[in-house]
Amino acid sequence: MGNRRHFIKAAGGMAVAAAFGVGLLGYAQAADPLKIGFVYISPIGDAGWTYQHDLGRLQMEKALGDKVETKYIENVPEGADAERVIRELASSGYNLIYATSFGYMNYVERVAKQFPNVTLMHATGYKMGKNFGNYNARFYEGRYLNGVVAGKMSKSNVLGYVAAFPIPEVVMGINAFARGARSVNPDAEVRVIWVNSWYDPGKEREAALTLISQGADMITHHTDSTAVVQAAEEKGVNAFSYHSDMGKYGAKAQLSGTTHQWGKFYTDTTQSVLDGTWKPASTWGGIKDEMIEIVPLNPSVPADVKAQVEKLEAEMRAGTFHPFAGPIVDQDGRTRVPAGEVISDDDLGRMKYFVEGVASKLRQN
Repeated sequence: MGNRRHFIKAAGGMAVAAAFGVGLLGYAQAADPLKIGFVYISPIGDAGWTYQHDLGRLQMEKALGDKVETKYIENVPEGADAERVIRELASSGYNLIYATSFGYMNYVERVAKQFPNVTLMHATGYKMGKNFGNYNARFYEGRYLNGVVAGKMSKSNVLGYVAAFPIPEVVMGINAFARGARSVNPDAEVRVIWVNSWYDPGKEREAALTLISQGADMITHHTDSTAVVQAAEEKGVNAFSYHSDMGKYGAKAQLSGTTHQWGKFYTDTTQSVLDGTWKPASTWGGIKDEMIEIVPLNPSVPADVKAQVEKLEAEMRAGTFHPFAGPIVDQDGRTRVPAGEVISDDDLGRMKYFVEGVASKLRQN
């Protein structure tokens, strides 16, 4: 799904490889804990993409106890360092490796071929192999619900969106937010500013302030830091967090948000490796799979809006409502999905157009 989380320049990335020994150990003996490595693109911090993955790691540790032993490496750039770190985990007796950024995909694939007795899992990618699977979450479900709140509560009808890169994963989130807003407010429009980074608090803040200056009274982001929520709090507008609940950075501003829940997936996947039942698969889970949750609505959200969101969330969980059910019309007036049909996962994964309601033009990568 595009160049997920690319171009991160993480300090200390060049030195991470020195932390590991060398020597292929293969799978641990049955009496030994399963050694599991996690590779992170950014600092763990206290909110954001990596923070959520680490919460999942800790939940899995708690569930499986002394059957597992985990190690994480943060600040690993998408490039030669990533391949070296993943390979050195594999060669140091780590029998299961979770690589949590799209730009790691090709390096995971190479290491998987070199270490056939090691199980590797890659987040947000699409490649697979005999000992190599992938996983992702349906972020767009939470985005649609957040959009409904934004559309109902906006007074200016201008919704701001700070976005990292123009890849399908990000585009479908923008479109879902716009469709949610327009479903309750046909006058709502979404304006997008690209920051060309997954984690750059300075650029994220600047983009948020620019959108606010353009009249946006509701803003959200597909970036990793808390800068957008903080800017909203400072300027007295509303925000929707991403990855994590960022309410402590915007108690008044944050109306809701979309969070990723990886703990159950990590626990179940790791247990299957322990049981010897693991098989390569592609997992794309949403609300019904407990991989997506929205942040509890701010008390300032009216009761009727809360009820509408709860109803839609229940329908998503039951599989009776899809944020991309037709008709889907792009911003140029072309029908992409006719009425009565639902977009396919393949088409979602290749989404490279903006829908009606997005005022900005899509810059192609």
